[in-house]
Amino acid sequence: MKRPLKWTVVVLVVVAVLALVALVAVPFAVDTPRMQTLIASGASQALGRPVKFASISAAVFPWPAVELYALEIGEDPHFGTAPFVKLDTGRLTLRVRPLLWGRIEFGALTLTRPAITLIRNPDGQLNIASLGPGADPRVAARAGRGGAAGAGGGGAGAATLASSVRIEKGTVTYVTRGGARALTRYRAEDVDLTLTAGGATLRFEGGARLQPGDLAVRIAEGRLATNGARSLAEAPLSALVTVEGRDVAALVALGAGAGTSVSGAVSATLTVGGTLGAPTAAGTLELASPRITETVRACPEPKGRTLALGTLRLADASWQDGRLRSRALTTSVGTGTISTGLTVTLDHGARVALDDLALKALPLETVLVDFLCLGYAVAGPLDLTGALAFDPADLANTLSGAGQLRIGRGRVVGRQALALIGGVVRVGGAVSSMLSADVPASLFTSPVEFDSITGTYQIANGVVKTRDLLYASRVMRVAVAGEYRLASGRMNLDMVVNHGRGEVTAKVTGTAASPSIRVAPTTKTLETGLRELLKRFR
Repeated sequence: MKRPLKWTVVVLVVVAVLALVALVAVPFAVDTPRMQTLIASGASQALGRPVKFASISAAVFPWPAVELYALEIGEDPHFGTAPFVKLDTGRLTLRVRPLLWGRIEFGALTLTRPAITLIRNPDGQLNIASLGPGADPRVAARAGRGGAAGAGGGGAGAATLASSVRIEKGTVTYVTRGGARALTRYRAEDVDLTLTAGGATLRFEGGARLQPGDLAVRIAEGRLATNGARSLAEAPLSALVTVEGRDVAALVALGAGAGTSVSGAVSATLTVGGTLGAPTAAGTLELASPRITETVRACPEPKGRTLALGTLRLADASWQDGRLRSRALTTSVGTGTISTGLTVTLDHGARVALDDLALKALPLETVLVDFLCLGYAVAGPLDLTGALAFDPADLANTLSGAGQLRIGRGRVVGRQALALIGGVVRVGGAVSSMLSADVPASLFTSPVEFDSITGTYQIANGVVKTRDLLYASRVMRVAVAGEYRLASGRMNLDMVVNHGRGEVTAKVTGTAASPSIRVAPTTKTLETGLRELLKRFR
């Protein structure tokens, strides 16, 4: 055997023997009580939270490691007493080379099926805000008084304990609170995440499934800059996140309730920034072929009605400080289009604002008749510009905004609208029979055609006001001014009906379901009527 080859074989044999000796010696080299104290105190100091576990054991294969059983990381006492992290088993690997020299250095930490709880209180604070050695010294001090599982005062930082952390099949529950009651609860399942320490930067990547909704979330190029941050929550954050889901119905139902559902496949590509405690996000989001299904009591059977939309796209969408914004939300209904700027504020309940709202050729029959079954429905293409704002939980009492509208050639099809106009004409004819009106009230017992409906509107807390609504048809022109309350249906309207042979001025009060009509002929109408009456006596 050649000398170089011989020495190579000898070196390999020696290394293998040393490695084998080190592996065999692991259970003896690892002083279990000392190791337990070292790990617990170091982790407690690094996290600013009490860390405890029931027991540990040394393992040799496939790599030298310390296994931790019944591991718990304590919660910030301001958020409760339940553990922040809880799992049955954790595995902390040992570096082989230091073992050859009798030293213990940790490698990767693997947490299998951990249960992690993130809590946001009514003030917007997260329970992770107190993580870190400088966040709350009292927490670390309590950890130091926790007995064997939490003993030791000067343990090393997190990077000393483990060079990387691997979460496998974890569960993260996110809870937002109002007072002492949990308002909203989301859950990320099958969380697979790898965190790697590199100097002052913590890198991470992985994925999870968000519930409800079964949304697949992937995280890439994640970085958390811990250098200089007073706590983990204040560390600058960056990542690329993609979201894919076959149906958002379950996710929307969590906030919309049982009466309304929204279904459709969702996809999003987001750039995440900000800090861990106050993250921001920007990108695009699409909801493919969304369908809104609602139980409408005003409809005949079936009362469950569905409105199909075209692809809903949020361009230049961003999330920051509890606000979702999109410069341009676009979708469609049939051949009509909808575009608007969107702002959703979630500080104290949801608040939706639609700016630069523009509806083009929206088919009203699809919305007002087939979907909402409104008694004052009209059919025709709607063009509308303006702005709206509302609370989704109480739209009828919170809707506000202003704008202008035009409905092109169409038909009045709602029973209540037909009855109201017919009632004005009928009562007007009875009060002023001298008009010789040629507009039969029977005309309004079935859908009637019109040329256009135009006007402006102002809405404040569910009260709709107009000064210049104008209904124009071949038979008549109706001018409307007044107000209408969405929640109660109460009306206070002044109507002027011009049917060619004269005018009828009507005051409409009461409710949409039971209107009260008072008609008075105008001075001009009386003069015309008297003139016609005198002609008959000649």
